[in-house]
Amino acid sequence: MKKTFLNYCFHLTIFLSFLFVISCKGISKTTTSVNNIRGYQLAWSDEFNGNAVDTASWNFEVGGEGWGNHEQEYYQADNATVSDGKLVITGRKEDVGSNHYTSSRMTTQGKHEFMYGRVEARIKMPVAQGFWPAFWMLGSNIKTVGWPASGETDIMEHINADSLIYGTLHWDNNGHVQSGDTIASTPSAYHVYAVEWDAASIRWYIDKTKFHEVNIYNNINSTDEFHQPFFILLNFALGGDWPGQTIDDSKLPAKMYVDYVRVYKKK
Repeated sequence: MKKTFLNYCFHLTIFLSFLFVISCKGISKTTTSVNNIRGYQLAWSDEFNGNAVDTASWNFEVGGEGWGNHEQEYYQADNATVSDGKLVITGRKEDVGSNHYTSSRMTTQGKHEFMYGRVEARIKMPVAQGFWPAFWMLGSNIKTVGWPASGETDIMEHINADSLIYGTLHWDNNGHVQSGDTIASTPSAYHVYAVEWDAASIRWYIDKTKFHEVNIYNNINSTDEFHQPFFILLNFALGGDWPGQTIDDSKLPAKMYVDYVRVYKKK
């Protein structure tokens, strides 16, 4: 009888431990993240918990004219899917018109636009020659003032097969100027890429490590572009002026995974 009771207690402990693990896995991504970012409150997010891209939040940009960088892909909505709580942007070797590759490019333009705050995404990327995934922002007035007068904030870019993550600011100061830096990382693993942006500066982070900062206080160096609303972009380019036009077809199809995109405002 005593042995049976002890056996019962052992199995009950195992069962309760199992329930605890399951319940922890069920805690929403939003709740855990908000609690971990001191001084900020969530303003908007897409956790990609549905079965398809939410077109109330995202636009698909479509076409294959090089996108100003002589890229080789044709962007289309079909290459962006949602499954297992992740956005998946797939680069493929396939012909559409004169383009020999396809991928997706998504924006929140006209749907979710922001000025100041913390903008972050948890992403893992494919790594190969000719690959160019990016998480970035453009000024909401780009259609009226053009680029670079709109300003551009590249929160994260990665090219080819090296370990470097790029964070860069682009703007107009009597012509295009930029300020950027890099940090070594493991792009094929998940990391949180973020900028914290206020009236004084823009600061770049990977996970909890800051690796770049630009002073924008009082529009110094003609940085008035960064005191206006911006929208978010996610895309996976193939080829282009920066990574080069050689693409490793043996690594295609390739997938860029986005666990979530979140925007926080200062409390």
